[in-house]
Amino acid sequence: MSSDEYKALVLRYLDQIQTKHNLDVLDQFLSAGITDHTAPPGAPKGIDASRQFFKALFRAFPDMRPVVHDQAVEGNKVWTYKTMKGTHLGEYMGIAPTGKTIEYAVIDIVRIQAGRITDHWAVGDRLSLMKQLGLVS
Repeated sequence: MSSDEYKALVLRYLDQIQTKHNLDVLDQFLSAGITDHTAPPGAPKGIDASRQFFKALFRAFPDMRPVVHDQAVEGNKVWTYKTMKGTHLGEYMGIAPTGKTIEYAVIDIVRIQAGRITDHWAVGDRLSLMKQLGLVS
């Protein structure tokens, strides 16, 4: 795959999964044994874990959407800098709904092999998210 094809695959993934919340097509983008390198210790692994993560996220933030600012490619890895925006209308990590609109920056790195995402790393501005939810000042 070319660099442009890698970027396009990630943009299609973001559109289908994170914008349209279409989890029925998750297996078209992720390998069955995907490794999320930023998941907490002991967290479930694989595509089903990814599906459960997104279900919980979209229950908490039903209008959650990414805004992509930039992408870069090195070999078979794609970096995507984006802002996630949504309204906190459901429980999130034990936090009762606040009704607040939140926005926080994320850098995702994914490895792609045979047209599927096999590995994922993420760095998100969790402090900003916690401030917006009123957990810290």
